[in-house]
Amino acid sequence: MTGKQSVRRRAGVIVGRFFAIFGLTLLFIIIFLFGLITITFNGPSVSARNLLVSTLMETSAAKFIPRMYFSEEEIQTIMAGNTAVAVNEISDSSMVSVAVKDNPDSNIEPIEIIEIKGSTYNGKLMIVHDPSRVVVSTSGGYGENAKGQTLANLVAKENAVAGVNAGGFADENGMGSGGQPLGLVIKDGVILAGAEVRSCVIGFDRNDTLIVGTMTGYEALERGMRDAVSFGPVFIVNGKRSDIYGTGGGLNPRTCIGQTADGSVLLLTIDGRQATSLGATYGDCIDILQSYGAINAANLDGGSSTSLYYNGEYINVSASVYGPRDLPTAFVVLPEEGGAE
Repeated sequence: MTGKQSVRRRAGVIVGRFFAIFGLTLLFIIIFLFGLITITFNGPSVSARNLLVSTLMETSAAKFIPRMYFSEEEIQTIMAGNTAVAVNEISDSSMVSVAVKDNPDSNIEPIEIIEIKGSTYNGKLMIVHDPSRVVVSTSGGYGENAKGQTLANLVAKENAVAGVNAGGFADENGMGSGGQPLGLVIKDGVILAGAEVRSCVIGFDRNDTLIVGTMTGYEALERGMRDAVSFGPVFIVNGKRSDIYGTGGGLNPRTCIGQTADGSVLLLTIDGRQATSLGATYGDCIDILQSYGAINAANLDGGSSTSLYYNGEYINVSASVYGPRDLPTAFVVLPEEGGAE
């Protein structure tokens, strides 16, 4: 055997051992995790079981795990007992008076970014004081074979300065292309999807009031809706917070929108599925939004879609391992008149 052959053989043995050790380590990790999941699902703590089930069922790619242990009926029972239930109302626009219209010369910063921290989460809150600047951006051309756009592209499409992901979309096993929205989409007073579907609607009317509630697309237009998407649940309606049951949706990345009585728009993102930020429950999000004065608020699409973009860069930590998701819709923030922030 020549020297070169000997070196190659030793290199091959080293590489083979590396992959063998790596494979065994990965196998042990998988066995450990599934053992931990099995103990949690079958253990004595009902609250721990419910938290894990509701957390996993809010993902697109990991729904199969609870289904390995529970029937669909059992899962639905768990989910129904761990959610948020809103009061049966729709936002009253008379409760909002836009301060920037009443005091156009105020010295308030047009956009504020606030760091948010809790025991299980980190996040960011963007406050936009002029609600007329917040509009829906759409990827367009919706359909089963259509493709969405990244948040950065949706912001650029409107020549905007900021944005967050908005409505839900078909995302089987986490492989959705972002081109098929779920429920209603309204842009500039025109229905682009979901006209007849009764769903949880989140959007702005022509008075720049955030409207949240259950309605069809046609009913939304009758209320003067200019821009809207569908998701949920509703968190706060007319100052009344939703009732939280159990674990309140589990710990996950979150995107939420709210509005204060002075018209300021609250855009909240919570990082999740990370060692330093597991995520937030519905109750956590309601607490944050109420602490900043929200009188109407709702949950937007979260998970790996959660993203916050500002001045040319993403400023949240995404849970997506593949980079920014393609989306059907986003709430974006237009520049101020005169081109300022």
